[in-house]
Amino acid sequence: MKLVDNVIRSMRVAKLYKDNQDQITNIHYSNDGMNIITSSADDQIIIYDCEKGTQKRTLNSKKYGVDLIHFTQNKAHAVHASTKENDIIRYMSLNENKYIRYFGGHDKRVVTLAMNPADETFLSGSLDKSIRLWDLRSNHCQGLMKLAGRPVAAFDPDGLIFAAGINSESVKLYDLRSFDKGPFSSFKLQADSKEIEWTGLKFAPDGKSILISTNGSVIKLIDSYNGSTLQSFTGHLNSKQLPLEASFSPDSQFVISGSSDGRIHIWNSENGQKVCVLNGDHKGPVQCVQFNPKYMMMASACSNMSFWLPTIDDEV
Repeated sequence: MKLVDNVIRSMRVAKLYKDNQDQITNIHYSNDGMNIITSSADDQIIIYDCEKGTQKRTLNSKKYGVDLIHFTQNKAHAVHASTKENDIIRYMSLNENKYIRYFGGHDKRVVTLAMNPADETFLSGSLDKSIRLWDLRSNHCQGLMKLAGRPVAAFDPDGLIFAAGINSESVKLYDLRSFDKGPFSSFKLQADSKEIEWTGLKFAPDGKSILISTNGSVIKLIDSYNGSTLQSFTGHLNSKQLPLEASFSPDSQFVISGSSDGRIHIWNSENGQKVCVLNGDHKGPVQCVQFNPKYMMMASACSNMSFWLPTIDDEV
């Protein structure tokens, strides 16, 4: 089945989970698309089986809280930021529900985590105005960048380059193998307004563009080679200045975002046209929304988690 406009428009909620008492703050698929892991402000970590549409496991992180949870390359393990006690990043075995390693260094809240799609390294960025590079095999920081403001960070699809968004105004590209030499490319963007903060960066799966999500009602798409603005996606609501996630479909054709009124907005990334607005069973703001990397399904989350499937048969 191909991802085309009418397939996207036919997406409906196939499964609704009400396992959380508070906002789901992060969702992440395993590389094989079989599982999805969530972190919530209620301190729960929940793993779902995407194929069976069932909840697999619930873990609690009452003492340290949990945010920005990500599977590692090995989906039996995950990495997450803390929301209480300290700002340590924790690497855990999900099967054994115990910590394998701790990554300490940030002294303010960690606001961005990015796993390298190609190896065991990952990036973290914090309100302490720094980005750190880590390797899961060592609790020593592999690299540190001091910045001028709040960071957001992302790896490109090959895991060779990473982008840092700094102070909600510039994007800098670094070569992972020589990032201590500084960025090889730097783009400064026109600010929309002083109030709008960047809350996330994502490379398109084809690597050609970078999506910038914000705490306002605008999402920007820029060219990853020259930094020019390709599209500005608008029309979704973000009345509470939340970090609403925006993400791509696996073929880079569509951009998806949640909305503070509980709906899902989908645009065509090539021409910027709105494809559809989908109404799920979300009572609150949809902070997380992602397409499965391997299967024709989408997940979105407020305090409820919705799994979406297309409802039309392939016409070909």
